[in-house]
Amino acid sequence: MPDYSLERAALARGHVRIAGVDEVGRGPLAGPVTAAAVILDPENIPEGLNDSKKLSAKRREAVEAQIFELATVSIAHASVEEIDSHNILRASHIAMERAVAALDPPPDYLLIDGNLIPKGLRIAAEAVVKGDGKSLSIAAASIVAKEARDRIMVDLAQQFPGYGWEKNAGYPSKQHREALVDLGVTPHHRRSFRPVHKILYQE
Repeated sequence: MPDYSLERAALARGHVRIAGVDEVGRGPLAGPVTAAAVILDPENIPEGLNDSKKLSAKRREAVEAQIFELATVSIAHASVEEIDSHNILRASHIAMERAVAALDPPPDYLLIDGNLIPKGLRIAAEAVVKGDGKSLSIAAASIVAKEARDRIMVDLAQQFPGYGWEKNAGYPSKQHREALVDLGVTPHHRRSFRPVHKILYQE
């Protein structure tokens, strides 16, 4: 289970506002990549924080409401066009940079999920591998980012029925892959991703 020890260590070094940063949506064939940044109040941490993948949809929603109530939160995205023109790693870092920039008041230390610190960040930071299972702040960011992106995909599913985005969130499920062949590529598909690219540029 994640805990507050990384945050406590940063506080002990004199930092005041520590933000956890995470992104969701690197693997899907469609939709944006979404990042969240969350500064928890050490005196008032929401209950039930965990890696978003380990929580049921119902539990995630309940915890998300608490995060918005008790913490400082921002959400940002990188578009399909940005994913295709940069690459998915850089696009996910752009989304993270935007989420950090939107925090008000700004953080003075960052805990970033993964093994790389986005190059556009000018704040003291540490990368935390599997951070959503180690840091409560990163776990909170993972929940917020997942909920925000899932809602986008449910909206897009209504505009583009048949791909199952309301259930698969744009990931390459069997239904999604079959719909790509049968229904074709939408403006929300990532053209740089191999299954989409293959359909667009079939010999």
